Amino acid sequence: MPLRSDDPRSVGGYKVVDRLGNGGMGVVYRARSRSGREVAVKVVHAQYAQDAVFRSRFRQEIEAVRKVSGAFTAAVVDADPEAERPWMATQYVPGRSLAQRIRDRGPLHDTELRPLALGLVEALREIHRAGVVHRDLKPANVLMADDGPRVIDFGISRAAENLSLTETGQMIGTPPFMSPEQLTDARTAGPASDVFSLGTLLVYAVTGRGPFDADSPYLTAYRVIHDEPVLDGVDPRLSTVLARCLAKEAADRPGLDELAREFEAALPEPEPGALPVVTRREEDAAAVTELHLGTGTGPEPDPLPARRRRLGPLLAATGTVGALVLGLTAYLLGPGGADTTDTAAPAPTATSRWTAPPSAWKPWQTTVFAKAAAGARRPLSAGDGNDGGAPSCQVHGGDVYCGGAGALPVRVDGRTGRTVWRAAVAPATTERGLYHASVLGVRDGAVLVQQSVSSDQPVVDPVHVVALDAETGERLWTRQVDPTHVSSALAGDLVLTPEPDGVTVTARSPRTGAERWSLPMPAGHLCSFTTAGAGTYAHCRPVTRDAKAVNSESRVLVVDRADGSARTVEVPLDSILLGVKQGDLVLVVDGTEYTDATRGDDPTYDTILLLDLETGTRVNTRTGEDGRGRAALVGGVLVFTRSSGQVTGVSPHTGEPLWRTRTSLERPGEPGYDASTGTLYLASDTGRVAALDRLKGTLLWETLPRATPTWSVQGEPRVLPHTGTLAVAVPDGTLFSLDPAHPHREPVSG
Repeated sequence: MPLRSDDPRSVGGYKVVDRLGNGGMGVVYRARSRSGREVAVKVVHAQYAQDAVFRSRFRQEIEAVRKVSGAFTAAVVDADPEAERPWMATQYVPGRSLAQRIRDRGPLHDTELRPLALGLVEALREIHRAGVVHRDLKPANVLMADDGPRVIDFGISRAAENLSLTETGQMIGTPPFMSPEQLTDARTAGPASDVFSLGTLLVYAVTGRGPFDADSPYLTAYRVIHDEPVLDGVDPRLSTVLARCLAKEAADRPGLDELAREFEAALPEPEPGALPVVTRREEDAAAVTELHLGTGTGPEPDPLPARRRRLGPLLAATGTVGALVLGLTAYLLGPGGADTTDTAAPAPTATSRWTAPPSAWKPWQTTVFAKAAAGARRPLSAGDGNDGGAPSCQVHGGDVYCGGAGALPVRVDGRTGRTVWRAAVAPATTERGLYHASVLGVRDGAVLVQQSVSSDQPVVDPVHVVALDAETGERLWTRQVDPTHVSSALAGDLVLTPEPDGVTVTARSPRTGAERWSLPMPAGHLCSFTTAGAGTYAHCRPVTRDAKAVNSESRVLVVDRADGSARTVEVPLDSILLGVKQGDLVLVVDGTEYTDATRGDDPTYDTILLLDLETGTRVNTRTGEDGRGRAALVGGVLVFTRSSGQVTGVSPHTGEPLWRTRTSLERPGEPGYDASTGTLYLASDTGRVAALDRLKGTLLWETLPRATPTWSVQGEPRVLPHTGTLAVAVPDGTLFSLDPAHPHREPVSG
């Protein structure tokens, strides 16, 4: 499009050549750098340049695109979010958008569909790997370049960006291509939402219409949430794959790696010579894209005729409830049509719920790995870093004690994040990748650590429990253990160490290592300890799952910490001991039928077992779908956490759901619980933290990410509440502290 009289002739040193599009929140120009490089420059409309919230969103978009650098996205070249009119320059991609391609020539041919589908899967993989969720994947945001599609417009992305700005109580996206969770609760939009949008986009590319098309956005939204997709005209092999992408539940949609394999099978490569020869036309370069900002109103295929109809009759006709009104009004009316105040989860004040942090405390962030310093002795060779597995951390007396894969035991000052000491308990020549330390806890002035130093030799490497002085980090005593079948643990004022024979546990003084008593454990079982109040319990599951074997039942040993005597209670084979409530052991029974197709999915615990330790009475309760996810007993409530971020609270006595809450966390770890405030906390691999009310499940707040996702399978993020603050450890080795009353405050470097 030609330039107008009021258009700038240069932006940030880039010479403006012509217009590419006019979005709802800005204008996009084609421009050239001094060296002749062509770029696409987004310039914010003047009326939004003075809006601090919009500036923050624009800054967020820049950060999101910079995180993504794959071959199927348009990279950021330059930007100035602080300019009088903020702007961003991205790679210029000659080619029409998918929207224009379909509008001009109709649905895609078979030979065009395979590179589009697989290219978009690759694009989403790069986007999600950067910790970003696009949330507005639609034909207008896909450029058809000669070497494959490019995904653009991250203006409403979420994940590694500011949640309060991208999810301000409104529904953000384009309704015909939005997922059900975006329409009902925008906070739940995760990577699976982009998979849903991809399925919708590909149906549109094949047929020229969407799978949920209707005469109004409200009817479309209703069909997205409630109706099955219409896949008429889609090849049966492809429709099977797309139907899975369009599943209502995010957890039921395929992952990107699986999706790539299914697209390869459903969309075979064309025969040599079958690919069409495309001659680029000059107008293709001029009509490069409908790049636009936010929920812009630039040209795009409109499967919703009469977009500006009156809203009242539409609501009455569809029965769509008020939850959809705000976002759809924003879609119809453009910027200014919706309130942007975040009313979903107002942060509680410090006096209403939270305990004040200690004096001199400030939010901080550090790493459990040694930082390089001039002249400093490097504790482990081969540099600092993580070979997989989240740090193992415990809090005590206001400080944080951690170890991990490649991380020597370290004490971190809980007020400042400063390293107090790092224990020299491994030879200086130890390679980082061969060392692992797990902090069991702190008792009687001693830090108890289980550590292993592996070798390259085909031998069984010894494992030791090491006691360190909490003040100095100096070694107090060491004991070789065999944790193959029995775990080490702290129980009250004792440390339980599995002896080298593999079947005996010895209780020792944490400070001196002196033996108190020994207890033989069931042979052929894997045993782990749980402590609840004054009780200690060993849950032992048989090594073999053969129902005909002698040791086919699981057992719980109720251990007397005074003398080591124990009585045994038989429990179901696939049960998991979670703790004790009102004198009852609380267990859940895994009802998942594991196959190659389901292995790795969230488990389903179909039964809750309450076992009265005094009378032996057993009460079994069914959980249904609410028993799906990682199980934990938190303040007397059974909490099930799914990898998608959904959290469900269930009564352990009735099996009835108490609440269901969706969070934006991906693969959250074990909940942390603060009994003084009745709050449970979850963290994701990226260091995003969420706070929920234990009784109501209310989502109190969520934070921004603090770390790089590792997708490690050897560890999980942990939140450790202590002294009015939270210590959070995530798999890349990041360790940080925050104030739950003010969780968004920026940390200082520890």
